[in-house]
Amino acid sequence: MTYLRAAIGAALFLAMQAGQAGANDISLIARDGAMTLSGNLVGYDGAFYRIETEYGILTVDGSGVRCEGPGCPNLGPYVADLVISGAHEMASVLSPALVEGFALRQGYALTREELPETALRYTLYEGDTNQEAARIAIRATSSDEGFADLLGHEADMVLSQREVTSRERVMAYEAGLGDLTSRRQERVLALNALVPIVSPGNPVRRLSMAQLAAIYAGKINNWKEVGGEDAPITPYLRARGAGFTPVFARKVISAQGSQMSERVVSLGSDRAVLDAVARDPFGIGIAAFTNPGSNEIVQLSGRCGFGVDASELAIKAEDYPLTTPMYLYLPERRLPQVGREFLSYLRSDAGQLVIRRAGFVDQAMSVVPLSHQGDRLANAIAMAGEEVTLEELQRLSGFVTRQSRLSLTFRFEGGSTLLDAPSRSNVQLLARSLEAGRFDGRRLSFVGFSDGQGAAAQNLSLARKRAEAVRQAVLAEAETLDPTRVETLVEAFGEALPMACDETAWGRGVNRRVEIWVK
Repeated sequence: MTYLRAAIGAALFLAMQAGQAGANDISLIARDGAMTLSGNLVGYDGAFYRIETEYGILTVDGSGVRCEGPGCPNLGPYVADLVISGAHEMASVLSPALVEGFALRQGYALTREELPETALRYTLYEGDTNQEAARIAIRATSSDEGFADLLGHEADMVLSQREVTSRERVMAYEAGLGDLTSRRQERVLALNALVPIVSPGNPVRRLSMAQLAAIYAGKINNWKEVGGEDAPITPYLRARGAGFTPVFARKVISAQGSQMSERVVSLGSDRAVLDAVARDPFGIGIAAFTNPGSNEIVQLSGRCGFGVDASELAIKAEDYPLTTPMYLYLPERRLPQVGREFLSYLRSDAGQLVIRRAGFVDQAMSVVPLSHQGDRLANAIAMAGEEVTLEELQRLSGFVTRQSRLSLTFRFEGGSTLLDAPSRSNVQLLARSLEAGRFDGRRLSFVGFSDGQGAAAQNLSLARKRAEAVRQAVLAEAETLDPTRVETLVEAFGEALPMACDETAWGRGVNRRVEIWVK
């Protein structure tokens, strides 16, 4: 239904553009009169015109032309209009905090107005003149609805708890919105994670991904089967299609080749799931890491015994398997200046602080000293054998001594050499830090690791190639970096430092990574 609405919205937009052609006709004439460009005005941001011509939609600098025709905008004080639409949790909590933080940082006064249908609007005023500068509307709906609004030309930014689908990507491209997976149009705004929760009285504190999937697929129905009491399990979850449920279904249920059981109790809100589990000593639910309520978080593990706790560091590094990036998608078109300033603010230290204070996991880089990585080293020792020799472990130990790991980690799509969406965002984060001089006089090592599938020598070679590819991508992005200010090198240890068990796809995906170590 959402796809249909998006398609209809895009078609209506084009129809309205055609129907209003007379009213929006303009001619942009060069100041010297040497050139004239005629067409239908699509937008004006106070500095640039967007005009639909026989050559397609063009963007023209207003300082070099004069506008004639019935569609010419009023060239009085320009007021930017921005619409942000998408996932309810992001739009109702995170976005308002960011808009308010941005206004305070930039010296704007602002008012907030509640609108019908889960929307609100901020009006920003120049602090010295009280002149209206921008109107920012936020629609708290769903990820699907956010993309539909973008495709229907009703939104300027999309908030999504999932990646754009291939279908949405094609529809956006055909609608003239660009490639939503390009590095300029796809950003990771914040991080969260899905965690299994049980009531405080339930003794079960650890489940494998396979066991968790089996519970929600109706294949495990009694707590005794997973080391608990002899009592039936009641699984709770948000309604299908709502909140993080689609992500959970894809990453856990479908990944194990199963389908959601009809026994799962669907509830209307995250709060309802938290309350139901808290009241039910034999219930289990799926919640956001940032808000488990009064319940206990269950650790995830693999069949080989490696456990992964949900923590801010594990989520930042994508070491936790159910990390859920919170995305921001943009159209290819140029945004008004206040919109561009807002985007810059989102990645600033001040913006990251607001994200953290709003209760989400920010992307500010953390340093992890070697003394805090005992579990990882214990895993490495446990996996030593013919493929991973004691000599290789000694080489690893010698390398990491007196170094610290950054929380920034790079992972890949489906075992390929293509970076996944969060890692593409990490390329830009690290590049900007290098350009800002945060690592001047230090050494950054791009260290490749692999899963244990296949021959160790091949895995070592592949891990090194991936590490070099990430290094090149970061240096290419850091266009203003003076390479003499910081030393970068590549190292690889293949399968010598596993994060998870290799018998599952998620475990192999966690193990295939490039880490950044600083000295």
